[in-house]
Amino acid sequence: MSSVNEIVEYLSNKDIDFCDARLEEKNSLSIIVMNDTIRSISSTKHTGISIRVYINGGWGYASTTSRKWSDLKEAAEKAYKIAKRLSGERKPKKEFTIIVSTEEAKPRIIHHPWDISTDEKLEILFNITKTERSLDKRIVNTISRYSENIDHYELANSMGSLLVWDEVRTRLSSIVIAMEEGKMQRSFFFKDGTVGFELLKGVNLEEEANKVVNEAINLLQAKKPPAGEMSVIADPSVAGVLAHEVMGHASEADEVIKKRSFLTGVIGEKVGSELVTMVDDGTVPGAHGSIPFDSEGTPSSRTVIIQEGVYRGYMHNLETASLMNAEPTGNGRAQDFNRRVFVRMTNTFFEPGDWNFEEIIEDTRDGVLALKSLSGMEDPVGGGFQTDVLLGYIIKNGEIKDMVRSFTLSGKALEILKTVDAVSKEFELRGGFCGKGEEDYVPVSTGGPYMRAKMLVGGG
Repeated sequence: MSSVNEIVEYLSNKDIDFCDARLEEKNSLSIIVMNDTIRSISSTKHTGISIRVYINGGWGYASTTSRKWSDLKEAAEKAYKIAKRLSGERKPKKEFTIIVSTEEAKPRIIHHPWDISTDEKLEILFNITKTERSLDKRIVNTISRYSENIDHYELANSMGSLLVWDEVRTRLSSIVIAMEEGKMQRSFFFKDGTVGFELLKGVNLEEEANKVVNEAINLLQAKKPPAGEMSVIADPSVAGVLAHEVMGHASEADEVIKKRSFLTGVIGEKVGSELVTMVDDGTVPGAHGSIPFDSEGTPSSRTVIIQEGVYRGYMHNLETASLMNAEPTGNGRAQDFNRRVFVRMTNTFFEPGDWNFEEIIEDTRDGVLALKSLSGMEDPVGGGFQTDVLLGYIIKNGEIKDMVRSFTLSGKALEILKTVDAVSKEFELRGGFCGKGEEDYVPVSTGGPYMRAKMLVGGG
């Protein structure tokens, strides 16, 4: 019998409403190469078990890194006592909707990172930095990084579920720094996903190096961006910031219950143009935020948040689904065994439309093309949108004109979405990590198509 089963069996003999136990074994590797030098090689490994008990409105949490039964029993008792202390007749008793199953989910990968030597990983990074520096003498620094995360989970609960699964993620990134006459600019690329080492084998390193070097060099002479409200063609990374940081966080049901979301009570209302459809989908093959199950054992799913401009619903974990009389959506996620479960996104994006990218450009009389989001502001309360982008291009009479350097895009999210009048067929997801609570981080993806809408552009 596994450790998580033993814990659940022990707790099930007590007066509890629900309990679960989750084992995590996490391994990570990070390699950084700067120019022709190894900057760092670091690896981490940690293992632990999270135990949760629910009794009449009260949750008890405990965790341990030990696999000894005496320590597991002590942690289980601690969770039970906390739940008992926090329970009470005045608190609403919740009935959780749980899909009971016994299942083992294997990662869909071709080349497991553990089967690839460190030397081969280093060789790819050195090739990237060497290629980038050879393309132009104005490239003064190159930094390339490879990382892998290999995670194993086992989860059992008092409803009878026993789940075993693994998640494998790889990531490759590179930054180039260009300098000329005292001016400095940069560009970057990265690739990631819930895939194995085939991610790196499938990257055209020369093509990616040429692209980022040309961007950094051209930015040295790029013009000052325009300012004011105008038509903006947002690339998938910019669209992703709008989907994730504003609409996504505000669609997490625990924020709605606390009345910390500007989207509270808007289900069924029109929040965007009919071209706008937005989803959170943890089942996208190979995407960085994809998961077989969430941290509560709920299968990952596709949740429609906005459908053709109409707001349809929130993301849920077990508790918020119970409180709001909804179905759990597989969005109950914890950073690790020592953190609590929040409602968290997986892959959050706007769906593609019917336009070609070239058609959007040709249809734009006066505007700006915004490329490569650098940051985003989270504002689930006020619904404000803001992001900095690395570069852009002026669009005049349906043609791409001058490159412009970094600028800011901002506005109210709902006002922006209601002005969306063109959405491309081209689509891309961009992986990363999302923080919440006390900066609890989980892997996610954001993105979408190219979208044209009215935004406020701030010059740099």
